[in-house]
Amino acid sequence: MTETTPTPAGYWLNGQGNLIPDAKVKTIDKLCDELVRALAARAITQSEALEKFKRQSMDEVLAFLALSQSEYGVARGRNKGNVTLSTYDMTLRITRSMQDKIAFGPSLLAAKELIDECAQEWSVDANDNVKVVIQHAFQTDREGKINIANVLALKNYEIKDEKWLRAMKAIDDSIKTVGTTPYIRFHKRNEKTLKYEPIVLDLAAL
Repeated sequence: MTETTPTPAGYWLNGQGNLIPDAKVKTIDKLCDELVRALAARAITQSEALEKFKRQSMDEVLAFLALSQSEYGVARGRNKGNVTLSTYDMTLRITRSMQDKIAFGPSLLAAKELIDECAQEWSVDANDNVKVVIQHAFQTDREGKINIANVLALKNYEIKDEKWLRAMKAIDDSIKTVGTTPYIRFHKRNEKTLKYEPIVLDLAAL
């Protein structure tokens, strides 16, 4: 890890990496710096606490599932599936879900070529909206990555063209599972509507 050089006494380091004499820094900028550092430090502490809470919650749910399985003589399994646990009165609920992370293999390039050929062959009478969807599906983000949902959305079109169907097969063959992300969510039941509402742990959602 790269060590940072301490800022010399009597100077402030600005965003461009330049040392600015203390006398040249506005009081309001100093107060802003102090506020942001204080709140960010508290935010980091909260974030670390939430991360620890998530790990502990996952472990405790996993331990409960193992206990539940043992009552039926089932050895502890991999427990990769989704599960919902509720209080006896059904007022509180925990949902543990496992979501596969997928990526595309090289056969996606073949799918794109086939789809491009379809678009060209249909250029005379093709629906312009379909063309836009096709172009959008293979757009990349700033990191050069293709949006997985956009590509998979192409499979929802009921197109019987033989070349299109080969492209859809190529998309299927290109999908690779590269990992699994666990999620845990908490809900409480609204006593008036009887609907479950999330217990919000995301600061931005409050």
